[in-house]
Amino acid sequence: MEATGTDEVEKIKSKFMSAWHNMKYSWVLKTKTYFSRNSPVFLLGKCYHFKTDESGELSADGSHFDKINTEISGNVEEFRKDFISRIWLTYREEFPQIKGSALTTDCGWGCTLRTGQMLLAQGLMLHFLGRAWVWPDALDVDSSDSESWTAHTVKKLTASFEASLTAEREPKILSNHHQGSVKRNCDDNEMRNEVYHRKIISWFGDSPLAAFGLHQLIEYGKKSGKIAGDWYGPAVVAHILRKAVEEARDPELQGVTVYVAQDCTVYSSDVIDRQCSFMDSGKADTKAVIILVPVRLGGERTNMDYLEFVKGILSLEYCVGIIGGKPKQSYYFAGFQDDSLIYMDPHYCQSFVDVSIKDFPLESFHCPSPKKMSFKKMDPSCTIGFYCRTVQDFEKASEEITKMLKSSSKEKYPLFTFVKGHSRDYDFASSPLHEENDLFSEDEKKRLKRFSTEEFVLL
Repeated sequence: MEATGTDEVEKIKSKFMSAWHNMKYSWVLKTKTYFSRNSPVFLLGKCYHFKTDESGELSADGSHFDKINTEISGNVEEFRKDFISRIWLTYREEFPQIKGSALTTDCGWGCTLRTGQMLLAQGLMLHFLGRAWVWPDALDVDSSDSESWTAHTVKKLTASFEASLTAEREPKILSNHHQGSVKRNCDDNEMRNEVYHRKIISWFGDSPLAAFGLHQLIEYGKKSGKIAGDWYGPAVVAHILRKAVEEARDPELQGVTVYVAQDCTVYSSDVIDRQCSFMDSGKADTKAVIILVPVRLGGERTNMDYLEFVKGILSLEYCVGIIGGKPKQSYYFAGFQDDSLIYMDPHYCQSFVDVSIKDFPLESFHCPSPKKMSFKKMDPSCTIGFYCRTVQDFEKASEEITKMLKSSSKEKYPLFTFVKGHSRDYDFASSPLHEENDLFSEDEKKRLKRFSTEEFVLL
């Protein structure tokens, strides 16, 4: 009886906290983001120029774009379309209860898991869709909604979209016939891209069966002593993502692996071993690899000497972003302009979307407007991500990044390094490829616990 009473108290407490967080995070500050006309804007390796003869700034939501000439307007539109096409994963409410808890929302504690999901989603988009892909409906997302979205607003939007999806979405996939004012030729390639677009998002759905959904990530986090409701740091999330990809059973995901750097060191032979490991499909092709490098950009505060390196990293097309943020908040960094970082913010509470239904609404998975933050406000603890399709791509990337590390490092030691050989050659633990059935090796568990205590708390 006593245990039952305690459970009831926990449920009531959980419901109260969920209600508070839903109210707190359902409101978004009505702030606009401005971009300078005179400086290039970089977004995950792509460069955009907004320069005109007039001085001033541009609003990210398009409200001031009518003052720009046609050529520049086209470039601004391309940037907006590219940014909106990235997958945006935020706090959600009213999803299926997380196993071992009474929680049905991650408001207030799941932001680093969300930014980790965004980074992995970008890696999968590079793998299945390529960097040039953009969502055809990106510019149809209304940026004005993003400034005042509440859970109630999203519910109404979701309901209206579901009511109209049969008429609007189905022809887009099943035939070349489109209703409405916008006419596009829905060729086989576009149909394929739409299928993968939806499939990638579905892998991050908030349900126990989704390969990279919150429920699964929390289960893997338990192996490092984390439970639902705890705060996760960027390094811990990197290891959780690796395990999630390793354990994924979808045949489509057998061609992708994740490598996490050990103590700021990427061991080339370990990476190549992962790429050349046996694929369940029996194909002889190598696997693509997403490399995650947990680093610190300084002591208590971010060292401004690392600014040029971070900008250089975000200028690479195979960069999949940075899991970082500022103290007490995690953001997904995807680009920069001058000394400001461009990011997507997971701290918006939206309603649960069932990604298992046919033609589920996509709009809430795409951010209509970018945010900017000064680099000096960035918390030093972060995880950097890269995607390499082949072994040759990895070797080329390691050479390019090594040069960048050397040229940007004013200290004796670079931020992280690429070394030849295996980690075991340097008296470290054996390669993760040879771990036993336990999800985390003893060495990894020690490392994860150390990361948990050293990293800042994220809300």
